[in-house]
Amino acid sequence: MPPDERSIIHVDMDAFYASVEQLDHPELRGLPVIVGGLGPRGVVSTCSYEARPFGVRSAMPTAQARRLCPDGIYLWPRMARYEDASAQVFEVFHEVTPMVEGLSLDEAFLDVTASLRLLGSIEAIGRRIKDAILERTQLVASVGMGPNKLLAKLAGELSKPDGFRRITAAHAARELAPLPVGRLWTVGKVTEEALHRIGVRTIGELAACDTVRLTRALGRQASVIQALARGEDNREVEPDQAEQSIGAEHTFDTDLAELAMAESWLLRHCERIAARARQRGLTGRTVTVKLREPPFVTYTRQARLQVPSASASDIYDVARRLLQGWWRSQRKPRLRLLGASLSGFEGRRQQDLFEATSSTPASDDVQDRINSRFGSGSLVRAGVLRTRERD
Repeated sequence: MPPDERSIIHVDMDAFYASVEQLDHPELRGLPVIVGGLGPRGVVSTCSYEARPFGVRSAMPTAQARRLCPDGIYLWPRMARYEDASAQVFEVFHEVTPMVEGLSLDEAFLDVTASLRLLGSIEAIGRRIKDAILERTQLVASVGMGPNKLLAKLAGELSKPDGFRRITAAHAARELAPLPVGRLWTVGKVTEEALHRIGVRTIGELAACDTVRLTRALGRQASVIQALARGEDNREVEPDQAEQSIGAEHTFDTDLAELAMAESWLLRHCERIAARARQRGLTGRTVTVKLREPPFVTYTRQARLQVPSASASDIYDVARRLLQGWWRSQRKPRLRLLGASLSGFEGRRQQDLFEATSSTPASDDVQDRINSRFGSGSLVRAGVLRTRERD
């Protein structure tokens, strides 16, 4: 490896949500499992590999998926369970490098350049990660390796499922050349169509395209996209990015018209937000409520806590007042979506004796311990139970 070349690993869990469901319910293994919203407005979050030959894909309307795969097993997402599995996966990442950039619950980039001397080659580290994830979670990860983010991600994608592949700088042009231009990072549908209009359909054709001609078609982004086509990508792995907010929201299959039910859903969101904040050692000061009425009009309401907190009760008290204020202002309140978030995070500090205090209530501590032992959602406040009737 050249002395200035980086070693980047991309890890992406295979069909993560669906794989967790098949793990927890062995009777679903080998069957087409589709996880997502199940109502008329639902969207597929992910699906097992058994569902993909039917044409089912992530982000597809669930109604369309049902037409394509009528005998599939359709399940609501269990986000708390997936978050638990994700935490185990990310523990593995941090055992090999602090340079971890999480992209989602099931995907991350790792810069292991500084780890090579201690842990061996990039392939040895990649294999260690893949095997450790399987051992601890019984879930399969695809691992891609390369000198930059672009090649590492493509290596993983090209070897899925159960992938393990490295693309070196020396072989990048050969590996990339036959792929469609749409596989490149930053090339969306509009850019792809512009390239097709000038006869450029593969990454190899893009790399070899006349620069002037390409600039006429794409404008200022032409040089960046052509560099990517050559396998060049200078993006850094950005670890431990400061979390801007922690949120939760839900889109209802039928519009919500009862304030009491809306309050129950809001409490459910606040419990999840508070638990995640405590897990990360964060306290926040700003509470935001997101409200969407049909067909697609969205409002936000925001207020500040007197003292930064990670208490579900503190967050809910403020969020509930915001919800009630909006509800009273509407002639005929209806909600298609309801969400909440906590932001304005501050580090923990010693309280001033004359300042208002906000300690974590015993109820939150008990809830954390029970949910940690028996699984997230095992213990919830009574007000949340109403929402499970609509799950």
